[in-house]
Amino acid sequence: MNILITGAAGFIGSHASEYFLSKGNTVVGLDNLDDFYPIHFKELNLAGLKQNPRFHFYQADIRDEKRLDEIFSKEDIHLVLHLAAKAGVRPSIENITAYYDVNVNGSISLLEAMRKHDVRKLLFASSSSVYGNNPKVPFSESDRVDDPISPYASTKKSGELLCHVYTHLYGFDITCLRFFTVFGPRQRPDLAIHKFTRLIDLGESIPFFGDGNTARDYTYIDDIVNGISCAANNISGYKIFNLGESRTITLQHLVETIEKAVGKPAILSRLPMQQGDVNITFADTRKARAEIGYNPQFDLETGINNFVQWYQDKKSFLYK
Repeated sequence: MNILITGAAGFIGSHASEYFLSKGNTVVGLDNLDDFYPIHFKELNLAGLKQNPRFHFYQADIRDEKRLDEIFSKEDIHLVLHLAAKAGVRPSIENITAYYDVNVNGSISLLEAMRKHDVRKLLFASSSSVYGNNPKVPFSESDRVDDPISPYASTKKSGELLCHVYTHLYGFDITCLRFFTVFGPRQRPDLAIHKFTRLIDLGESIPFFGDGNTARDYTYIDDIVNGISCAANNISGYKIFNLGESRTITLQHLVETIEKAVGKPAILSRLPMQQGDVNITFADTRKARAEIGYNPQFDLETGINNFVQWYQDKKSFLYK
């Protein structure tokens, strides 16, 4: 199978690319190498992939309709995994226009390229952020998601709606995957686990928002890739699945776990809650388990230890 992966140079995209290549597929990787974080992080992610002759990489923007047409004309694509997006809840508040341009208009460009070239199977990367401050936990796919509290979340809900339209009008098979706080080796440097590990290692203070009781459903990257694979093998019609570990970890416990893995104490810079941040994320994964065979395996401690080992191995290159 030939799979187009948008955002292939990123954290999740590079892991997904490796997985599908390991199963004998051809992966067409597309990434614009956005400088939201240093490009050499992405170049490291791509280095191993580019050694595989079944990995075809294109540096391109999903909003570039002409370039998309060229790629779809050249490559015999059977399935699209759409991960490319402007990421981050807090940055989206500062630049709403750019987030809508990339995440919504870019998705439209991709869907239109698929329609033109008769590629009808898509996995769309959504987010737990669409649930907002839902008072009901754990979050279920059947819950109402009409109250996002950040522009980023609203773009992901918009993407899900676009996917439904293309399924209804054009007969696409689309599965939307709501990722819950993904972490592991190659995690973006702006995200909490990577940022905290770096600052604790350096002996610098970490930003600690709120009283430490906010909680997240942290999902290890291997479990996310497993969920993507399960969804790819069972794609039919329009569906939505949560991909999480279905357990919650407080911010306080997260910091303590990283302290233990790094072997140094954290210095806390206590700050008020930030706009756009939710109080809790908690995935109900029963639907994904029952319908596509999703089966997360990793606990927080194992995942953090794996991440810290990767960070120690790569930090001299990443922070040169």
